[in-house]
Amino acid sequence: MGTDLEKVLITKEEIDAKLVQLAAKIDKDYEGKDLLIVGVLKGAVMVMADLARALSSNVTMDWMAVSSYGAGTKSSGVVRILKDLDTDIAGRDVLIVEDIIDSGLTLSWLISNLGSRRPASLEVCTLLRKPEAAKVEIDVKYTGFDIPNEFVVGYGLDFSEKYRNLPFVGTLAPHVYGG
Repeated sequence: MGTDLEKVLITKEEIDAKLVQLAAKIDKDYEGKDLLIVGVLKGAVMVMADLARALSSNVTMDWMAVSSYGAGTKSSGVVRILKDLDTDIAGRDVLIVEDIIDSGLTLSWLISNLGSRRPASLEVCTLLRKPEAAKVEIDVKYTGFDIPNEFVVGYGLDFSEKYRNLPFVGTLAPHVYGG
């Protein structure tokens, strides 16, 4: 990636270890329940896949795609559903799996939308959270890492659809995105 990255913020090994810890908590909390994990495309693909593999209980997976970014680095605040769930979540225990919570605006909208579908329970798991960037309060049951309010890429996170395939989370150099 040359000069596109400033530094590695969280290594692959740190991510792997954290997902194993989160999976153990989720397995304990949902023991004996029929858990549906919902990944938010495209960013949560890596988190969802690795978290699902770390879970020892059977889970069902589904995906949603919502957009509030466009090609920029800041949320627009306007949310569009690009792909809805294929599963009826009424009466189901649902865990939303996110890559990152930034402002929280998109996730707040998603929680409200899914909550209106009458799930038995609805919780959130995120690999990354930026507390300094929060514009709305979100109750997150499972958080991997709190990170500074910097633009990050890798492990599913992108800038203009690039860098998702990096096995770690790093900060993008400002010259790349004009920051």
